[in-house]
Amino acid sequence: MTFDVEVLLKGTDKVVTETVTYDGSEPSGWTDTDVREVLLSTLRVFDRVDSGVPDGRGEVSLRGLSWIVTDADPGVAIAIEIPSGAVAAGPFALPADELTQMIARVISSDRGSDGVH
Repeated sequence: MTFDVEVLLKGTDKVVTETVTYDGSEPSGWTDTDVREVLLSTLRVFDRVDSGVPDGRGEVSLRGLSWIVTDADPGVAIAIEIPSGAVAAGPFALPADELTQMIARVISSDRGSDGVH
């Protein structure tokens, strides 16, 4: 499946959009593992745009961010705010409350990660 990731860096007014290919399940069959990979893929795009380095700076983490699942046509999108900007991914054909619960579980279980965000 593919989904779009839109990045807006603080202090800029230009949105950078990239399409991400995810080799896992379609959203209707997602597990927490799929959601974790989609979140990390989304943050890797942000890291590439923020750093200006084609492969990014390295590890990303699910710490230090604020997020929300919001309606997007068709489906829902994940919007993430971090200190240096904002990123949105989607749309995904999944109920908002289901995706919200999965993201909450994934982020709470990732608290021990030592990656850089």
